[in-house]
Amino acid sequence: MAESEKAELEKGPRGLRRGRGARERILSASRQLFRERGINGTGMDQLCAEAKVSKRTMYQHFDGKDELIAEYLRRFDPDVMAEVFDRPDLSPRERLLAAFDINSPLCPFIAAAVEIQDPDHQARDIASDYKKAIAARFAETAREAGATDPEQLGEQLALLLDGASARNRVLDNGSFATAAATAAVLIDNAIPAGALVS
Repeated sequence: MAESEKAELEKGPRGLRRGRGARERILSASRQLFRERGINGTGMDQLCAEAKVSKRTMYQHFDGKDELIAEYLRRFDPDVMAEVFDRPDLSPRERLLAAFDINSPLCPFIAAAVEIQDPDHQARDIASDYKKAIAARFAETAREAGATDPEQLGEQLALLLDGASARNRVLDNGSFATAAATAAVLIDNAIPAGALVS
């Protein structure tokens, strides 16, 4: 890589030189603080302190908190649960159930949609697109499994996963195990016996 190309890569969106690793530190801090304190409960001063950057550096990388929130969401799960849906070692039915074999905090896309009231905020669009993509991944896998109505099963499983995520956040009681048992019933009812492969 030529020196001029390397120098260009080191510049932020406004053409100003960026600190080494500052953008990634800011995004790492946003992942931590948005999850712990929420989007609205996290201020720019807290983000700068956690990322160990100045406000000037923060604004060289992001025009403001709204842009940072959008990038945080874009980077959260860009391949839409690839660790579940792209597993060749599992049958389609097993992949559908594997989506519930998690125990994570509240989905950041749900959290963003709840916290951000502006319906035109780009983070809400990103959250909406992600939720549609999850339902589509479920539907695609349900189709592979032989479901009679894969789109309906995909929507049902996406709704169940979101509900388990929210309930687990509120009650911290292992809601995903209950959701997995419910998902198994939905899956078995949606896939004809002859098509069922475990």
